[in-house]
Amino acid sequence: MRKSIPTIRGCVSLWLLLLASGAASGQDPWAASYQLETEGEYAAATEALAVIIEADSAHEFAILRTAWLRYLDGDYNASIRSYRRALELNPQSLEARLGLTLPLLAQQRWREASGVAQEVLALAPWNYYAHLRLMVAEEGQRQWQTLVRHARDAAARYPSDPTILVYLARAESRRGNLSAALAAYAAVLERIPAHEEATAFLAANGN
Repeated sequence: MRKSIPTIRGCVSLWLLLLASGAASGQDPWAASYQLETEGEYAAATEALAVIIEADSAHEFAILRTAWLRYLDGDYNASIRSYRRALELNPQSLEARLGLTLPLLAQQRWREASGVAQEVLALAPWNYYAHLRLMVAEEGQRQWQTLVRHARDAAARYPSDPTILVYLARAESRRGNLSAALAAYAAVLERIPAHEEATAFLAANGN
């Protein structure tokens, strides 16, 4: 029982601090942050959570949300730091690893992003987002043969998904395999009939 007392007091103190902050601003920090995000005010949405992290530097969800908002705001280095902090707090977090791939890809740090995506796949072998972001990194590194194999395998698991087929079509086109690229883009149009990239490719190549 003695060990639980500081935790309870800490929770009460945090709750009182957040309550006071919400009363002063007329809105609680979470609601303010979400509202500001919908308005595209990502820096302000991040700042709204500062009171939570100041009160509890190990608040995992607040740190994860801060990482996401910093990514949206284009502050990629700060986003990376926040995602890594979230991983320090919870090394099992697939969400933090998936999140970390976003600012890495935005900075075209293809190899690092690939490594993080593969960490997710080691834990969750057919996680859709990890595969998709790994494909982005493979495209960035111009690993066309690897991307073809990867996209084919992923398309077998997610046969209704058009995005995977787009990566397959791009890779086949870059390999000079026009017939395979045309077939992949045609399959994209079956799933999204107005898909601009597929429509343009087929039109440009006589179909």
